[in-house]
Amino acid sequence: MFNLLPTRGATKVLPELLLMLVLGSILLVSGCGNSTTETTATTSEVTDTDFEATDWSEETHSKSADPNFDEVFDDTQVKRFDFVITAERWQSMLDDMSATYGEFGQPSGSPALIDTDEDPVFVPAEVFYNGTRWYRVGIRFKGNSSLQSSWQAGILKLAFKMDFDEYEDDYPQIDNQRFYGFKKFSLKNNYDDESFMREKVSADVFKNAGIAISHTAFYTLYVDHGNGPEYFGLYTLVEEVDNTVIDTQFSSDNGNLYKPEDGSANFVEGTFDSADFTKKTNEVDEDWSDIIALFDALHDSTRITDPAIWRANLEDVFDVDGFLKYLAVNGIIQNWDTYGRMPHNYYLYNNPDNGKLTWIPWDNNEALQDGKLGGSLALNFSDLTSSQWPLIAKIYADDVYRAQYNIYLSEVISNAFESSSIQATYDYYSTLIAPYATAELSGYSFLENDSDFYNAVNTLKSHATSRATAVSTYLNNQ
Repeated sequence: MFNLLPTRGATKVLPELLLMLVLGSILLVSGCGNSTTETTATTSEVTDTDFEATDWSEETHSKSADPNFDEVFDDTQVKRFDFVITAERWQSMLDDMSATYGEFGQPSGSPALIDTDEDPVFVPAEVFYNGTRWYRVGIRFKGNSSLQSSWQAGILKLAFKMDFDEYEDDYPQIDNQRFYGFKKFSLKNNYDDESFMREKVSADVFKNAGIAISHTAFYTLYVDHGNGPEYFGLYTLVEEVDNTVIDTQFSSDNGNLYKPEDGSANFVEGTFDSADFTKKTNEVDEDWSDIIALFDALHDSTRITDPAIWRANLEDVFDVDGFLKYLAVNGIIQNWDTYGRMPHNYYLYNNPDNGKLTWIPWDNNEALQDGKLGGSLALNFSDLTSSQWPLIAKIYADDVYRAQYNIYLSEVISNAFESSSIQATYDYYSTLIAPYATAELSGYSFLENDSDFYNAVNTLKSHATSRATAVSTYLNNQ
């Protein structure tokens, strides 16, 4: 029953009778039905605590289980999540969105992004996967401009954040609940990506180039908020950096992890503000000395008077080699919505092995195209506003670093983003996801018709060829 596909143009996915009966009985027995005694996001008292976590197992739910990447991030199939949410809690999520962004389906009348520091509200929901249940999982909508744009356009295919023990204080039965060893995920809605593949393929390329990056996988999502499961569309599940990425791709997760955003996140001299470098680990330790050290080393006058000393001091606090490799990949895949155009969409992790801040890419749904707001940066950064983006400008201006960047460009275009190989990847993934992408429903899709999907795939394949040409032209001019 979990392979049921909807038909484009329908207003609701009609669930199979058995699924309806199973989910309905679960709602009644567990207290997750539509009773007005249920807690909502706006109340503090929880009244649905009388349940037994009968599906709980060490492998599937326990914190002691190692993350099962093969199970969760399987590139060979499209898997399925079902969210079951009470009508009251669902309505509280919608009301919260309306309070922030206005009435659903109504543009704000201004092109400017509504500025808010508040995340959308969390609510408890039941999550089902392969016939197994996870209990009172915290879910909320997520996103920034993509969230506002989708909401105001009247598209209910919104991105979600999932946290499996968000409500463990309210429900002792789910203490340290995990999903095959994972605490939380982002479930991204592939906003503004008619191919559905940009987030997935970009992450694959970064990973294949040897850069720390979140794992990703394709999932369909069905949401039952009182009227049976509705098909919300094809999503991309993304591993959270502040959970298993730093725990499994570094020696430990004890280092400082930062999520830079806005303001001094562009590293302009004299602008450092700790508020722009949100800590995701060690939050109670109000110490940003590692970030300050990077500012100081980057802008030190030895860059001009003694470049060798400047490089040594910079490399003491920053993984410059990793950043150069990141720049090579990011330039080839043309990701504009990040550092160099926008002061966001990256993490910095102080690697416990060497004490160096390491660059970790994030949020790549806008990659693999020239892009907006001036477009992706040229491979030689000739269109970079150097005064606004000194971390790129000063590093690329150094002869030694530029030579290493050129080596990485050559390596990436010959391996991780080799044209024929990446086009084969597009063919493989597009065949895998086409039945689910083209079955998305009106009001739950960014596609207007099936042709949008296939045209977007062809555009990606052409882009791969064009990037090989661009790299060749750049290197020949060095």
